[in-house]
Amino acid sequence: MKNNKILRVAVIGCGSRGTRYARLASNLPEQYALVAAADPVSERVEQIRALSSDSGFKGYPDAAALLEDRPSADVVMVCTQDDDHFEHAMGAMEAGYDLLLEKPVSNSMEEVVAIEQKAVELRRRVVVCHVLRYSAFYLKVKQLIDDGVLGDLVSVHAAEGVGAWHFSHSFVRGHWAVMEETSPMILAKCCHDMDLLHWLIGRECRSVSSVGALNHFKADHAPAGAPERCHQGCPVADDCMYNAKHYLEESGKGWLAMVYDRARTASDGEILQWLETSPWGRCAYRCNNTAVDHQVLAMGFDGGISCSFTMTAFDTGRGIEIYGTKGRLKGGEFVHRSGGVDIIVENHQGETLEKIDFEDHGGHLGGDEGLVDSLYARMVCWSVDDVLAEFRQVVHGHRMAFAAEEARQTGTVVFS
Repeated sequence: MKNNKILRVAVIGCGSRGTRYARLASNLPEQYALVAAADPVSERVEQIRALSSDSGFKGYPDAAALLEDRPSADVVMVCTQDDDHFEHAMGAMEAGYDLLLEKPVSNSMEEVVAIEQKAVELRRRVVVCHVLRYSAFYLKVKQLIDDGVLGDLVSVHAAEGVGAWHFSHSFVRGHWAVMEETSPMILAKCCHDMDLLHWLIGRECRSVSSVGALNHFKADHAPAGAPERCHQGCPVADDCMYNAKHYLEESGKGWLAMVYDRARTASDGEILQWLETSPWGRCAYRCNNTAVDHQVLAMGFDGGISCSFTMTAFDTGRGIEIYGTKGRLKGGEFVHRSGGVDIIVENHQGETLEKIDFEDHGGHLGGDEGLVDSLYARMVCWSVDDVLAEFRQVVHGHRMAFAAEEARQTGTVVFS
């Protein structure tokens, strides 16, 4: 998009996601300039500095220092932990900045609403990192719906397979393991999906029921004789897919790098020593985790459209099925693996209308790249009202997630 304005960007929280977005922004020097970063780990700030071409780049030890100093920036990327989003988002807006805000907006619905109200009051642009909205896959699904290829929508089913190793890394050993201390699973991992369903269907959700539980990752499923930590002589270490020593493998180091800054440079001995005391060295069956490892939702949308959603630790990748009066669409990871394409559209006579494949999926199906590229238009070309209207959709998706968790815990249908 041609525009002479260069967006000056500051990053609060320079972990995996903050660094990812900063790196993508640095690849678009005609649109973005990285001017500041804040993180308690100084090496992470220096990684952002290395991506910047701004000679006046400023580094800070925390968000408070950055917001007090108020560096000359247009947009602040808030990429901290869920618990900190509210404080950092509110502080950045009050300091005069527009936001790119990592999902979820907050782990409290009251705080989500407060952020929306503050954005409206101060006329701040807030873009949430629901990166899948910006992927070629979901943009195509949205186009097919809006073009009427499927006719009127009748029902939708979607699923997210978190992946057994991803689940153990993030929701058993990791930051989102104890729902009472962070976000519930359906928000932490699946607010992406709630947002997508609301956006694709184009209607508001009016009722939610849900069931789900933690079945597998608990002590009564631990192998006989399994110790508290993987390094303590586990009798099934060689056969256990959750053995922490898998972090030494190339595939495991990608996950390790998200929580251990020296994952790519440390020796195996150093990593093993770190795992001896780290949460990620614990037996996956002997943690203090409470995050559910499966959950199913049934939802009713305006216009009588029904929708179901399944989250499970025991599959990999997302999938979607959409049923309309003229045809049906099936797509996602399973369709790609079994059929060699990403999306299949058929009419009700069984005729194939479209088969669509995307060669380069990129991060989050290309959504990471799409988000950063689209951010520029939202900050420079869109009106504040249009950006706030999109943010209002995001808030509704969060309402769906919180309603689903309430429904799961109470065994009731939650109506909005």
